[in-house]
Amino acid sequence: MSSIFLMSGFGKLVNPEGTKAYIASAGLPWPDLAYVVAIVIELGLGAALVLGYRTRIVAFVMAVFTLAAALGFHSNFADPKQLINFMKNIAIIGGFLQIIAIGAGSVSLDALIASRKASCKREALQ
Repeated sequence: MSSIFLMSGFGKLVNPEGTKAYIASAGLPWPDLAYVVAIVIELGLGAALVLGYRTRIVAFVMAVFTLAAALGFHSNFADPKQLINFMKNIAIIGGFLQIIAIGAGSVSLDALIASRKASCKREALQ
């Protein structure tokens, strides 16, 4: 799932004016701020998700961001393309909810951090 956001964030990064114009054309306020927020979430949190860092929190923020994008850019349900994109975003949100429920897994920074904390606790008890 991260690859979707990393690729989208990179696309926004190389075309800031086009991205801001698209945000403005959707009638959303503060295109400059929305652009920066999108870059931070898509690139920063997309990378954090790949690494498994603060996975549940990252997945929650990305789910909220994805819902906002669906409502802001794909809410014209009379247009079949908009409806399909809206439903894709809802499916992605479902994936984030699963990540929130399950967590990162054993090959992640979250697991490494938890392992080190447990090791430090064992050493402190000895």
